[in-house]
Amino acid sequence: MTIAPTRTRARRLSACKPTGRLQLGNLFGMILPLVAGQDDSETVTMLADLHSLTVEHDPTAVRGRTLEQAAVLLAAGVDPRRCTLYVQSHLPEHTQLHYLLECATGYGEAQRMVAFKEKAGRGEQVRLSLLTYPVLMAADILLHDTEQVPVGDDQLQHVELARTVANRFNGRYGPVFTVPTAVPAPVAARVMDLADPTAKMGKTNVVSAGVISILDEPDVVRRKVMRAVTDSGSTVRHDRERQPGVTNLLEIYQACTGTTGHFSSYGQLKRETAEAVVAVLTPIQERYEALRRRPETVEAALAEGARRARPRAAATLRRAGEAIGLVSS
Repeated sequence: MTIAPTRTRARRLSACKPTGRLQLGNLFGMILPLVAGQDDSETVTMLADLHSLTVEHDPTAVRGRTLEQAAVLLAAGVDPRRCTLYVQSHLPEHTQLHYLLECATGYGEAQRMVAFKEKAGRGEQVRLSLLTYPVLMAADILLHDTEQVPVGDDQLQHVELARTVANRFNGRYGPVFTVPTAVPAPVAARVMDLADPTAKMGKTNVVSAGVISILDEPDVVRRKVMRAVTDSGSTVRHDRERQPGVTNLLEIYQACTGTTGHFSSYGQLKRETAEAVVAVLTPIQERYEALRRRPETVEAALAEGARRARPRAAATLRRAGEAIGLVSS
């Protein structure tokens, strides 16, 4: 029983949770770096639909968002020939390994995870799955012998738990798992809400006025950017502490164009940023519309991804099961 052999290209795992529409922060922080690295790393990309079930949800919406996100990824340049793209629930090995890892994880470790602490601390009705989902996330990572996990600061805690559980399992039962490393997300991933530049832009923000979805129509994008909160004064400068709204727009413009630009007024900054965002999103939206009219193309890509991921997942699960004491079938 050995860990999978070292590869010439590192294996990376990225995941999207279908709880809302993918937005600008997802594009710059996860999707475009993923596309750019498809030839430099062995990439696995997962639609984490099981994670969407940890909170109140609409079943129809989860199914719809899963397929929508898959189509957006393909439209943005994820190549199913170079990247293994699949739906988490299509591989039962995720939940099977989840249970084995629960047998090597302490209650206190799971309880310390931020999402559970916040909801439980507010006295909200909390599902058991919200307590244990970080262990499922560890299973997602370890199932693929993942070496690198690109994450933002808010997900570092989960990768650390995966590392802790992998090391503990390996120490108790033998060298089963590759221990992953967190790879910091690019600076451009820090896209802030246009209506509240002190908060990150997110798929599930309560107020959508400050969130630019990848699928927002051009006029909607322009309207949101033109209404973005700026700051007192009139000088356009990069200063996250004193001018968070202006700084957010400057960083969005730079992420879209690759240049810093020169702006004499807030109005000019907003107009040019809006057009830069539209220029980036339009070709993605056009390819998305073509895929939406051919759903069988998206479904075929997901089925092929699951088929390719299954042998490795099965091998990892078999190693873990034998190591922990299960009888092989």
